[in-house]
Amino acid sequence: MDQYEQHPLVQDELAHHFLPPTARAMAAVARWPKLREVIRSATEHKFPGLWASMLCRKRYFDDAVTEAVSSGCETVIILGAGLDDRAYRLPALADIPVFEVDLPRNITEKYQRLHALFCSVPKTTTLVPVDFERQNLAEVLGDYGYRADRPTYFLWEAVTQYLTERDVRRTFDFLGTAPVGSRLGFTYVRSDFLSGQNLYDAREAHRQFVTKSHLWRFGMSPDTVTDFLTEYGWHKTEDLGATEFNDRYLEPAHRRLPLTQIERAVSAEKR
Repeated sequence: MDQYEQHPLVQDELAHHFLPPTARAMAAVARWPKLREVIRSATEHKFPGLWASMLCRKRYFDDAVTEAVSSGCETVIILGAGLDDRAYRLPALADIPVFEVDLPRNITEKYQRLHALFCSVPKTTTLVPVDFERQNLAEVLGDYGYRADRPTYFLWEAVTQYLTERDVRRTFDFLGTAPVGSRLGFTYVRSDFLSGQNLYDAREAHRQFVTKSHLWRFGMSPDTVTDFLTEYGWHKTEDLGATEFNDRYLEPAHRRLPLTQIERAVSAEKR
């Protein structure tokens, strides 16, 4: 047993059930430490620090949603849910409404995975298909039973960089209507990386996600996050990157792993 198995950052026994076949096979292979190191090294070559940063980000939002529910949030909404499995593995979410929102094709895939695993969608979870370009998010959520007057934890993880600024602001128009006591967690990619001003030793990642495929389009700067959130009535409580993740998660576990500076994670409150 190596250090990763002795001190896992994330406890997730369900993940392999939700993964696509190729990723599931890779995860199975990665159970062997030597093969895991080969996979990790290949990933790190293209995107230095991605491996550990994703684990820290997952752990951070696991902790954040758990703490938010214990502090009074009565509902959880996961925007761009994809194959996220928090609703099914975190004890804090066992008895509260969770709305998983995504494009119709992604919701269909999630529905199939849940039926294969549980024979049905768990009663506390509602899958919400939304065409973000044509439908109003608040109206669709209302149609699916979301109570907009209840304090809610909103999670928007690893999504904003794929959107235009217009679409990000449209979502924040909705988030701005959240009641007092609500909380928000989201990630962003640094704007100076998208512009090429600072590549943070990740030239290959910039080529793959920005210049070649144009997949990443929206970014923010740590200096502007507070003002951006204030526009929509939110108060920033944390904005974490590589340094903070290292101090909070890696150092206490005596791990020495690189972390990317490209992506940051934010928590905010509606006061």
